[in-house]
Amino acid sequence: MNELNFLKNNYNISDKVLKIFKDTQNEIKDDLNYIDEVAAYNTLKVLKAFQNHNVSETYFGATTGYGYDDIGRDTLDEVYAEVFGGEKGLVRHSIANGTHAIALCLYGVLRPGDTLVAVTGKPYDTLEEVIGIRGNEGNGSLKDFGINYKQVDLINNSFVDYESIKKTVDKNTKAAIIQRSKGYAFRESMSIDEIEKIIKCVKEINKDIIVIVDNCYGEFVETREPTDVGADLIVGSLIKNPGGGIARSGGYIVGTKKCVDLVSYRQTCPGIGNECGATLGENRFMYQGFFMAPHIVGEAVKSAALCGAIFENLGYATTPKKGQRRTDIIQAIMLGSEEKMVAFCQGIQKGSPIDSFVVPVPSDMPGYESKVIMAAGAFTQGSSIEISADGPIREPYNIYYQGGLTYDSAKVSILLALNNILGE
Repeated sequence: MNELNFLKNNYNISDKVLKIFKDTQNEIKDDLNYIDEVAAYNTLKVLKAFQNHNVSETYFGATTGYGYDDIGRDTLDEVYAEVFGGEKGLVRHSIANGTHAIALCLYGVLRPGDTLVAVTGKPYDTLEEVIGIRGNEGNGSLKDFGINYKQVDLINNSFVDYESIKKTVDKNTKAAIIQRSKGYAFRESMSIDEIEKIIKCVKEINKDIIVIVDNCYGEFVETREPTDVGADLIVGSLIKNPGGGIARSGGYIVGTKKCVDLVSYRQTCPGIGNECGATLGENRFMYQGFFMAPHIVGEAVKSAALCGAIFENLGYATTPKKGQRRTDIIQAIMLGSEEKMVAFCQGIQKGSPIDSFVVPVPSDMPGYESKVIMAAGAFTQGSSIEISADGPIREPYNIYYQGGLTYDSAKVSILLALNNILGE
């Protein structure tokens, strides 16, 4: 059956949009092939780690209560550590989201009087209340606990300001945090090469500084992770890249043994750390999701590349651009109006496998200062590795597209979004 005819006859996608799609897909075929090569390499890396640790079906059994001696849980920690180049891992379904995982790291390694420096500009919106730069006093933020915060803004909201880092980070700085993804900023995300350069810069100032990388949206997009280039902790959510669209909840932390131990004491309590925590039957989903993750991430990156190229060719400002090597799954598009943001998200939703009949509208969301429009056709609520698009309703009205469990299905949502934007 002809794909274009099916799209036209079943989704009412116009001939104009179908031609744009066909021409653009042919134009970026070298980019798509490169993404497949990265996915193949990372798949082999994960497969070898599973084999090195003798992963067995017996590891999928559920534990309850205290969860003592859960070999499946403990081995999954080791698999994550090997794949991501760390000494130790902590992978738990009970970590609610990426912000929770990052907060565990911050509260785990920082003490009253310590200083945290954000070296890649303002962190993601949901971390502002954790740090204490927004929100009510007395809510348990780092600020409430006497932890100091400094921030090195990016030059023109785009480039790392190494000179300012050298002036801000000093011998008394306890930790530096790097955000790999662009978040809700309109800039390039941080490549592993750039992260390596940042880490080298801060470690030359203070070799004992703890470098924490918010790795959300970045896992398996390149062949290296931040821990491979000197990060002390990397953090992410299992309903993003490493869960492969299968893990139903959770987060991970990987890094040095000393730092992960400190984080585990915050995740449970001192004296117990990572030795407790019933898995309740979630191990199977976390293992299988991690095994599938490199391939699924590749599908998501190809979908983002197609989406970005289509809108770039139509004259919209986009990041990343065609031909750029990607370091996360996010495609940002400057649409220029609230109406176009809504039209885009409604198209993405209409092409989703789940809740395709739902019509997204802007609304208030916990942890965000502005109203947010969000499309998400996901088997797991809020899963960003599945197809989604979102953005805060504020100028210059940027939309952030990410995910897609399969490239072939994601194309439908992208073309419906374009159909809406062009009024076809």
